[in-house]
Amino acid sequence: MAKLTLDDIQDLRAYEREREAFRAHVIDLKKRRRIGVGPIVTLVFENRDTIRFQIQEMARVERILTDEGIQTELDIYNPLIPEPGTLAATLFVELTTKDELQEWLPKLVGIERSLQLRLADGTVVPCEPEAQHAKQLTREEITASVHYVFFRLTPEQVEAFAGGDVALEAAHPAYAHSTPLGPETVQELLGDLR
Repeated sequence: MAKLTLDDIQDLRAYEREREAFRAHVIDLKKRRRIGVGPIVTLVFENRDTIRFQIQEMARVERILTDEGIQTELDIYNPLIPEPGTLAATLFVELTTKDELQEWLPKLVGIERSLQLRLADGTVVPCEPEAQHAKQLTREEITASVHYVFFRLTPEQVEAFAGGDVALEAAHPAYAHSTPLGPETVQELLGDLR
């Protein structure tokens, strides 16, 4: 998938004209790309459109008007546009109260390294955290509520993935859950992998 450039990001007036339709498109995409793993962990598998939406919305909310400001956002988010054979995801630890945060974030240290895809043939594809993000957020006593992770598949694993019967798993000592990927999600993510 091609990375985004300054030319792909609309100025605020132009974006306002397309925002409603583009937002509806991304919401529809995320229905197939958002996977809950257990009660509090969700992954959103990113692609060019979801990342463009993120940057457009950041520019809109923060009133980023300069090419330099937009380029900073491109530099941050472009790594999450997957290359062939790779899935890129934003991992959310979805907690809503201070008590939940204080209870779970210390327990979930390392969650960004504990996710895996289990393919029909039994192959396990582990995730790896995005390097720059991990460097900033990795602590021994507490985790962050947002992480960026990648799953890198060989061509043979991509073909096994295409066969369906894929599960997304959290194999963390304090949080072990598994969620099968539906056929629509498998097909959607194959577009990233191929």
